[in-house]
Amino acid sequence: MNMKKVVAFKILSVLALILATTSCKKSSSSKNSSRATGWQINSREGGFQYNTNFQEQETSPGLVFVEGGTFTKGRVQDDVMHDWNNSPNQQHVQSFYMDETEVTNAMYMEYLDWIKRVYPPSDDNFRAIYNGALPDTLVWRNRLGFNEVMTENYLRHPGYGEYPVVGVSWIQAVEFANWRSDRVNEYNLERAGYLKRDSKITDVNAESNFNTDTYINAPTLTYGGNEEIINNERRSRRNVRVDAEGNESNIYATRETGIISPKYRLPTETEWEYAALGLSEIRSYNLYRGRKKYPWDGQYTRAGKRKVRGDQLANFKQGKGDYGGIAGWSDDGADITNKVKSYDPNDHGLYDMAGNVAEWVADVYRPIIDDGFNDFNYYRGNVYTKNALNEDGTVKVVTPQDIIYDTLPNGKLIARDLPGEIVQVPVDENETYLRTNFDKSDEINFRDGDKRSSRYFESFNDNDDNEFEDGSDNKKSATGKMYNSPKHKVSRDSSGNVIREYDKANTRTSLINDEVRVYKGGSWKDREYWLDPAQRRYFPQDMATDYIGFRCAMSRVGSKSKERGKRKN
Repeated sequence: MNMKKVVAFKILSVLALILATTSCKKSSSSKNSSRATGWQINSREGGFQYNTNFQEQETSPGLVFVEGGTFTKGRVQDDVMHDWNNSPNQQHVQSFYMDETEVTNAMYMEYLDWIKRVYPPSDDNFRAIYNGALPDTLVWRNRLGFNEVMTENYLRHPGYGEYPVVGVSWIQAVEFANWRSDRVNEYNLERAGYLKRDSKITDVNAESNFNTDTYINAPTLTYGGNEEIINNERRSRRNVRVDAEGNESNIYATRETGIISPKYRLPTETEWEYAALGLSEIRSYNLYRGRKKYPWDGQYTRAGKRKVRGDQLANFKQGKGDYGGIAGWSDDGADITNKVKSYDPNDHGLYDMAGNVAEWVADVYRPIIDDGFNDFNYYRGNVYTKNALNEDGTVKVVTPQDIIYDTLPNGKLIARDLPGEIVQVPVDENETYLRTNFDKSDEINFRDGDKRSSRYFESFNDNDDNEFEDGSDNKKSATGKMYNSPKHKVSRDSSGNVIREYDKANTRTSLINDEVRVYKGGSWKDREYWLDPAQRRYFPQDMATDYIGFRCAMSRVGSKSKERGKRKN
């Protein structure tokens, strides 16, 4: 009898040990248990709060997912124009999101309507904000052409609502993307209960506005720091969380919640070209190595499928005086631009990556792609900044009284920062000291024209880093003047009148400078040659045309592939 008790005791002891071990394993592997400390995450008692249930990035409005990979960037066919600015080189692109279509007139009109409500042009202090956002409708005019119907109607008439917006400069496209980022994140926070319902509409004005960066860095200053006393606590009137019972709490969303999405922005040139090629379903060696000529399969601009055989696959100029084809049976269905989604998408689900309108991308133009230095997420145009701080260490937020306007080379005024945004200043030695990956704020000219790019770096005098003998501030190279472009000066007198001084020097050798940006893809005004995604051209960032539009992109966070991310989870 005693022996049976001993055996039973030993069995119970072993079972207890197994249960304890299993319990420990479950505890250590629990999503809400820290593998670093064993502490409980997201406990009611407080402590570290983190979204342990996050699956993957939600696709934001208007975007489609583009899985990244390796591809041959540049033109592999004969360079008949002899530009020598797109030699083939292998690049890798991270996964990202891109607009399904070009930004349309209706989308841009929504932006203008918001600007007009929040910054009324009837107010002298805000008039330049609205005027600076307006597209240039005069781009349609031609000295020997009658195009006034487009000048008067293309932007605003509902008949053109789903047509791509044009007359938008690179600078205006960037501002649209910034505005779109704030509106989408504002909606996401409202939907998640971190902002009061309809906070994005009610009482929003220049004094009370939402900005994503301000919300992340100083949430109490969002909506202008508009506060009132609630339950004996000072809280923002709209910037509070409301639970299911309607109770308010002073809780703000952080990046750790996963609710705040990355920003909308212009795609880099490398992203745009990769997305246009539509390589997602193609693994053929020749195509992988860059033999793909168009966003669609095949070597021709006409459809080969029996049902639609002979139909044009894009909107482009087919010959001298031929912008659409023969009346009654049009080759491409358009004479100027065409409604988005009028042609089949590529394998990524992107429409009009060839034809309709050419598109702005983020990069500053240079003839050479320096793949010897970088072949991962290639981009030229980095200017690193940081948040400006007040004397007490808080971020400096722009108020309606603090707006600074810059005068562009074409005489147009544009607000440097809008009310509610955090003032940005260049990074300095505090961020660059003893770094090897970057050493100054403006890296646009890295290894391309600045004195450090030269083999004869030591022969340069420190005093002529940014000046030529003629007084211009273009960059200098060891072999002479590089990117020696005209420097027109535009300023305003005390009365606000524009003073234009044209550069009449006869020593200028180029139109390339730090203010010209790449645009990609052929347009309704271009011949077939420019439909190749590898083609690249440039245009001043402050000017607009009737054939350049744009679409937005967004970075992907987390797993490279949606399917792999799901399997892993």
